Order: sequence, then structure tokens, then C-alpha cells
Amino acid sequence: MKVLSVVGNRPQFIKSGPLSLALREAGLDEVVLHTGQHWDADMSAVFFEELGLPEPAYRLDLRTADVEAMRPPIAEAVSRERADWVLVYGDTNSTLAGAQAAGDVPVAHVEAGLRSFDLSMPEERNRVAVDEIASLLFCPDERSSEQLEREGVHGRREVVGDVMADACFRFAPIARERSDVLDRVGLEPGTYVVATIHREANVQPDRLARIVDGLGRIPEPVIFPAHPRTRARLPAVPPNVRVLDPLGYLDMAALSSQARVIVTDSGGLQKEAYWYGVPCVTARPSTEWVDTIEVGANVLVDDDPERIAAAVAGARLPDHLPPLYGDGHASEKIASALLLPP
Repeated sequence: MKVLSVVGNRPQFIKSGPLSLALREAGLDEVVLHTGQHWDADMSAVFFEELGLPEPAYRLDLRTADVEAMRPPIAEAVSRERADWVLVYGDTNSTLAGAQAAGDVPVAHVEAGLRSFDLSMPEERNRVAVDEIASLLFCPDERSSEQLEREGVHGRREVVGDVMADACFRFAPIARERSDVLDRVGLEPGTYVVATIHREANVQPDRLARIVDGLGRIPEPVIFPAHPRTRARLPAVPPNVRVLDPLGYLDMAALSSQARVIVTDSGGLQKEAYWYGVPCVTARPSTEWVDTIEVGANVLVDDDPERIAAAVAGARLPDHLPPLYGDGHASEKIASALLLPP
């Protein structure tokens, strides 16, 4: 059985690492297609090197997030490979393009059923559209499966947990052992804040300026590995904010897992913060990972500078953190489900 996996951005590379291994161990033939949605070497190629991912059979190198540009070459690859499944991850434009380009080949969607209920976000629109297309829907938890049932989505639902948890549990201890990133930036564990901001809404000048203002009100050092799109639009940063080039996965895992607080707009990093045991402050008006909010490990602050600073100052984890989003074995469950007939 053959699976065509479509990846295009940093979180998808991370998710595909343990799943690629599980597919091989289950005897599935995986062909990887990299759309080039993230084309900076530190945002793409480095993950194939660090996570031991199979070299993509297709590197489209499109350097765009435009769905219309991605769809035709993905469709050509689907036709050429005669795959049994097209596998897509998450909620990016690469996800949508891959699902739409699959044609008659059934689509399997990893991270199905997640909703922020904010249709102003392109990611939310992508989630809904891809779930409508998918024949097999891999849900990270019961909440997302129930959401698909409420929406009347017709694909087969499987609650498997989160493949990013698989990567986090596997690689975070290795990262802390191997990475010297804290030495390079001159910091001790628990004495700094990590910030990542990259979503299109947040890199608009007014919003980005307010978020940076909020980061500037934090008394601790703020380490800000900046997505290329963000860095191109950054205003002058306050003296406590240190902007870095994008980090490889192991360096980023070592840096984030030893921070006092994480400020982010990344869905993936909200979850990683939870698994690392680090309080999270989310610079968005909504999140698809609502469980992290409900248990008190994550706070939504939107782009309000005062709320950002206050949330970071008061960030503490509750005494009890229930397990969320699986047990670190989602990849094996997905591989087993793909072996069943579509």
C-alpha cells in the first residue's frame, strides 16, 4: 500500500517524523511531497536532517502559500504515484491544496475536527474544507471527533491522539541533552520567555507593533526566534527582546522546554508548552486547543500589550495537569488505520 504525504511547513515536518517511521514499520510505502510553502532552509530542510525524515520524492519549491499554485503539481504527483491514500496534516494552505488535488484518491486528514470557531482565520476555513473532503479523519481527542459528528462530516473518524505528542515525547529529552542553544544565548533554564509570532493576522503592522509592545513590558529577557515573514515586518524591538534567526527543531525544543513562559500564536507550540510543563500565553483571540485554556495552562490575550505583560507575570501551571491529546502512540494507530480499506 502506498501513501503520498503532503507537507509544507514547520509543524508538518515535525508531525511527519514519527509518523513516517510508523508507516515504514507497518510496511507502508510512503512518498513525501514538499510543497515549498516554507522555503527558508531553517524552516524546512533542517527538519528533514534533524528528524531523519525520508528525502522528499517531490520538492515543488513553489515558495508560495497560494493554493491555486500548489494544486496542479500536487495533482500531477498523485496521478503519477497511483497512491492508495493522500495524507495531509493540520490546517495550512498546503493541507487544503493536497486534499483538493487528490481527486479520486481518498484523503486522510491528521488533526481532524479541530475548531477555533473563528472563520476570520484562514486556518479555520482550511480545517472545515479539508474535513469535508477527507475519507479518514484522525482526531486528536474525543472533543474533535464529536465536533465532526455534529457537523455531519461523512468520513470515518478515528480518535488516535496527536502525532506532535509522539515527536515531543521522543525528541525533547534528546534536544535538552544535545543542544547548546542556552549556552549560545547566555541564559539559564527558567530565567527567560520564548516568543514566536508568525500568523498572517499577527504580522500586520498594527497588531505586530502591539504584540512587540507587550513583549517589551516583560521584565525578563524575551528570546524571539523570528519566522522570515515576521522578521521582515518587525518594528524596532525593545532592549529586552532578542530576535534570533529560525532555529532547528532540536534547538527550539531545548529552548522552549526550559523557558519560564512561552508567548506564541502557534497552535503546535501551545501543545508543546503543555507537554513541556511550561505556561503558555497565546496572542490570538481564539484557539483550537481549548483544553489547554480550560485546565489553566494557557491564556488568550489577543494583541493587548497590558494583557500580554500581565499574563506572563502571573503565568503559573495548575498543580494537576491531566494528560491531553494522546499517549505518544498516535503514529502507530494512524498506520494501522491506513492499512484498512478506504
